[in-house]
Amino acid sequence: MRKLLAAAVCLAATATGCGATVESSPDAASPAVTLTNCGREVTYDKVPERVVTNDVGITELMFALGLEDRMAGFAMPDDKGDLGAVPWKDGYDKVKWLSKDQLTKENVLEADADLVFAGWNYGFREDGGFTPDALKKLGIPSYVLTESCRNGRTESARGIMPPLDALYADLTNLGKLFGVEKRAAALIDGFKKRIAEVRAKAPRGADRPSVFLYDSGQDTPFTSGRYAAPEQIITEAGGVNVMHDVADSWTTTGWETVVERDPDVIVICDYGDVGAEQKKKFLLSYAPLRDVSAVKHRRIVTLDYADLVESPRNPSAIARLGAYLRTVR
Repeated sequence: MRKLLAAAVCLAATATGCGATVESSPDAASPAVTLTNCGREVTYDKVPERVVTNDVGITELMFALGLEDRMAGFAMPDDKGDLGAVPWKDGYDKVKWLSKDQLTKENVLEADADLVFAGWNYGFREDGGFTPDALKKLGIPSYVLTESCRNGRTESARGIMPPLDALYADLTNLGKLFGVEKRAAALIDGFKKRIAEVRAKAPRGADRPSVFLYDSGQDTPFTSGRYAAPEQIITEAGGVNVMHDVADSWTTTGWETVVERDPDVIVICDYGDVGAEQKKKFLLSYAPLRDVSAVKHRRIVTLDYADLVESPRNPSAIARLGAYLRTVR
C-alpha cells in the first residue's frame, strides 16, 4: 500500500521530477533574493548550495522540489517511520544523514552549511543557543519553517497562518530562492487539486465528525491547535478539530478538556519509542476516557508523524483520513 501511495504522490507531482535537476534561475546576474519569512523580510545574497535541514517534513520539502543536490545533510531521529517507500527515497539515499538527534552548531559547521532550514521546536531552540540569530553571528543564514513561526500570543506559541497556507508559503519561497518557481507552483497546484477532490466528498454540516489529535503523553496529552498541520488535515478530510480554538500549533491540553469535547474520532500520531499500538491501548484503557465517543466505539485511526507535520505528505494524509471519516456515523 505504501508503494502505491508513494507512486501516486510522485505522479501527482511530476513537475517536481521527484529529484529532478534544478531549473536555471532567470535572474542569474542578480543572485540576491528577498523573501518574507515569519513576517519579516529576509535577504539571501546568493543561492544556497549546502543546505542543512532538520527533521523529516522539512527535509522532504527540499526533496519534493528536487533540491537534494543543494543539500549538505539533514538531522533526523530514526523513529519517524519507513523512509524506503516514500517518493523521495533517492533523496534520502543521496544526502548525508548528519545526526540522528538534532542539529547543532558543530554539525552545521562541519557540514560547511550555507543555509539552515529548520523551525522553532523543529531544530531551532533557545536552550543550547541554536537560533537563527546565533547562526547569523557565524555567517550562516537561516530559513524558518512557517508552521513554527512564533506568533507572540505567549512566549512559545507558534503559527501565524492556516497550516496549508504555511506549506504553500514555504514551497513558494523555496521555489523563488532556488530558482524553481515553476516546479513549486506545479507542486502546489497538484496538492490543491487533490485536496479539493477529498473536500468534495467530505461530510458536511452536522455530519462532520469531531476529531482529537493525540500525539503523546499520559498525564497531559500533546495535541494540535489550529496552526499545526493536523488542523487542516482534519478539516479538509471532513472533520472538526476539537482543539480549533487554541491559537497555537503543537501544544498541550488536559484530559478533562478531551472528555468535555467528546470527540467522535481520535487520530494517533505514530512515532517515537511509544508506538501507535501502545498509544491505542493506553487510550482504550484510560478510565477517564471510557465514555468518550471515540473510545467507546473504538474509532481510533493512525497517521505517521511525517503526515502530520508540515510536509509534502499532507495531501495524501488528508485523502486517507477523509476516506476513514466518511465511514463514521
